[in-house]
Amino acid sequence: MKKSRERFCNTEREFVYKFKVGSQCLELRVPLKFPVQENASHLHGRLMLLHSLPCFIEKDLKEALSQFIEEESLRDYDSDAEASLEAVKSGEVDLHQLASSWAKAYAETTLEHARPEEPSWDEDFADVYHDLIHSPASETLLNLEHNYFVSISELIGERDVELKKLRERQGIEMEKVMQELGKSLTDQDVNSLAAQHFESQQDLENKWSNELKQSTAIQKQEYQEWVIKLHQDLKNPNNSSLSEEIKVQPSQFRESVEANGRIYEEQRKLEESFTIHLGAQLKTMHNLRLLRADMLDFCKHKRNHRSGVKLHRLQTALSLYSTSLCGLVLLVDNRINSYSGIKRDSGNRNGGSDDKAKNADRNYLNILPGEFYITRHSNLSEIHVAFHLCVDDNVKSGNITARDPAIMGLRNILKVCCTHDITTISIPLLLVHDMSEEMTIPWCLRRAELVFKCVKGFMMEMASWDGGISRTVQFLVPQSISEEMFYQLSNMLPQIFRVSSTLTLTSKH
Repeated sequence: MKKSRERFCNTEREFVYKFKVGSQCLELRVPLKFPVQENASHLHGRLMLLHSLPCFIEKDLKEALSQFIEEESLRDYDSDAEASLEAVKSGEVDLHQLASSWAKAYAETTLEHARPEEPSWDEDFADVYHDLIHSPASETLLNLEHNYFVSISELIGERDVELKKLRERQGIEMEKVMQELGKSLTDQDVNSLAAQHFESQQDLENKWSNELKQSTAIQKQEYQEWVIKLHQDLKNPNNSSLSEEIKVQPSQFRESVEANGRIYEEQRKLEESFTIHLGAQLKTMHNLRLLRADMLDFCKHKRNHRSGVKLHRLQTALSLYSTSLCGLVLLVDNRINSYSGIKRDSGNRNGGSDDKAKNADRNYLNILPGEFYITRHSNLSEIHVAFHLCVDDNVKSGNITARDPAIMGLRNILKVCCTHDITTISIPLLLVHDMSEEMTIPWCLRRAELVFKCVKGFMMEMASWDGGISRTVQFLVPQSISEEMFYQLSNMLPQIFRVSSTLTLTSKH
């Protein structure tokens, strides 16, 4: 059978095509090797270009070439099949071996006979958690999460206090040395002491970093094991200990304080909501919100929230393993390995979540403005995904354009949202988290107009990315912005977006 196949491989046949140009009869002869590996359309295009053939034969030549290749290929297949059958009849090929080969090939290429893929641990846990959070055990889950969060917050508070005391002690030592500089001590003595202080701080920070990692790892393992056990117990309705297992433990809901000792304070938020329709023919409805709030309010737990921690966290937990995730854009510098500024503040409120940006074995290469990295979170207040968008000092200037890296970064973030089921995204409208002196009212209006118009264009693109799914986009402005400025921005938004208006129908008497 192999010999018969080899006989039909690399067989050369001549394709002949006759056509007329005026009164002149022309003939095109092309040798083709079978089986033909090249696409017939590509081969046809090459023939037209190579031989400078007239355009009026283009369609007819393509049909004739395709028909020739199809007929000759079928003839080869038929001949090959006849030779294979003859080999079986003559006993050259073992019939049982051939049947086994066919059965194996069929089973491996047909879905219904394929072996099911073994689900991963993450997929199993996601299904289990999703079932429990939508059951009466949801309150117990949130209680346990909160207790873990409080424990980590207390560790972070102890770390900060210890670091503060160390820096104060080192400051006093350095002040004494500086007083003796030029008398009994030299510059070398000062540099040596500074190096010792730096090494001491590094040792203390590493100690606390390792302790936090160890604590979060233990919490994660305990939590996963407890969730799996509870799910198994729920399947057994005769389990007498089940009611005790899911009983709420309010005594463990300790009042928590922030790392600096202050309880989170609810600051007054300003908020405006809009409904818009975007699209040329098939319009999609989206929800827009303009908020005056701290970006980290969407990350931290509001321990003094009137509705309680459980209710505040419940909605985020319900949509954790779903197709309706919530994301937030945080503006950061280009150092992935740094742990300062808003990155540090976000980490302090993380409460044991798996923040990949803080891992010791991270990538030390810097990223460029407009690039971003993503962290996934399971127990933050209102978000599941954080987009850490790299920006530089250029965002503070008043001359950025729609092609600025920060703007293009927002476009790429929205594209990721479309492909990964993130239906709610919060964006810093002014591309800054804090106000400064150069950010005047005209500066704010220009920046807001630019971001509004660009995001509108990106949202219209989203229809081609995801088929037109309704989404919620939240534009956040810094907490320090004035109410007057907020309402100017609120009046600008419906002028740029097409806001849906309500119709009041009255009947005539």
